[in-house]
Amino acid sequence: MAVEEGGRVMGEQRSGPLDGLLVADFSRILAGPYATMLLADLGAQVIKVEGPAGDDTRTWMPPVRDEVSTYYLGINRNKRSIALDLKDPADLDVARRLAARADVMIENFRPGGLTRFGLDYATVAAGNSRVVYASISGFGTGAGANYPGYDLMVQAISGLMSLTGDPDGPPYRAGISVFDVMAGLHASIGILAALHHRDRTGTGQHVEVNLLSSALSGLVNHSSGYVAGGTVPFRMGNAHPSLFPYEPLPTADGELIVIAGNDGQFRKLCQVLDLPDLPDDPRFGRNQDRTAHREALRPILVERLARRTKDEWFRDLLAAGVPCAPINTIDGGVALAEELGLDPVVTVGDVPGVRNPITFSDTPARYELPPPGLDEHGEEIRAWLTS
Repeated sequence: MAVEEGGRVMGEQRSGPLDGLLVADFSRILAGPYATMLLADLGAQVIKVEGPAGDDTRTWMPPVRDEVSTYYLGINRNKRSIALDLKDPADLDVARRLAARADVMIENFRPGGLTRFGLDYATVAAGNSRVVYASISGFGTGAGANYPGYDLMVQAISGLMSLTGDPDGPPYRAGISVFDVMAGLHASIGILAALHHRDRTGTGQHVEVNLLSSALSGLVNHSSGYVAGGTVPFRMGNAHPSLFPYEPLPTADGELIVIAGNDGQFRKLCQVLDLPDLPDDPRFGRNQDRTAHREALRPILVERLARRTKDEWFRDLLAAGVPCAPINTIDGGVALAEELGLDPVVTVGDVPGVRNPITFSDTPARYELPPPGLDEHGEEIRAWLTS
């Protein structure tokens, strides 16, 4: 492998709107690697810098594929790996050379953690004024700088767990590290915005994202309900505080998500359920009425839904324009995406992964490199950086 100036690999077939950008990825675990995988899918050349022991997620198992953690595999395709011990002067020199050439540098060390290595924003930007330097932390660089940045902590502190679970039961975490993923998305957006600014001015800048701020933004209607309306939300199980029906309802053989997001959808629902007069009941005519009288409306809907199976209702309600859904396991979700022609799975090398969710009419995402082994490309990258 030979690497051209600017990050492109000689002889490599490239595609994607970010073709030609070099990303120095000093991040690990989830938020940063997810962000850099998205950038890599879109054509950026990403060099993943790992410590001698590798990214922590390499050891997060089960599940595994060929004795490699699927957690690691899921967020590290299209990258090249180099292992560097920043305490070793020779390795540190390589890291600094990489930062000096990068269009983008991204890190999620504890705030200030790279300063002693001369890899903080101020030092890197002094020698590379065009760099877009992105930092991801748990709680920002102020009073929360020393808080460990774990997603579960943020789910608890932000209030998300207070909203998740049955009303009379304990709070629950979300099934994924939702704020790590959200912070990764926010970091990607910030990087792209800063690159656009650089295109106009020639100067990079420091982009900062923290999980707690991403969480409060991502709580959308609930955080707005508090900051704008003074309302502290509470756990409602699968119910929605502002809509009804908008939850699983039992059928003859299991539950089906049933949604009436507006009055027209509720009328269609009632037509399929053979309850044509129900929308004219003053308790149920408008969404705010249905929400206020949900305990009276629910048993009426449940009684009708109990007459048929969830698959039968799913077919007929969807055909009528009523949003509804079976509650699948992950395999069912992938299967439906395949049935709908979304081609959710791509195989890179011999490693299957989930397709990048963004499509472009002219510059499609690329799927060229499987997730790298630790230091798999170290020799070539060192040669390029020291030449």
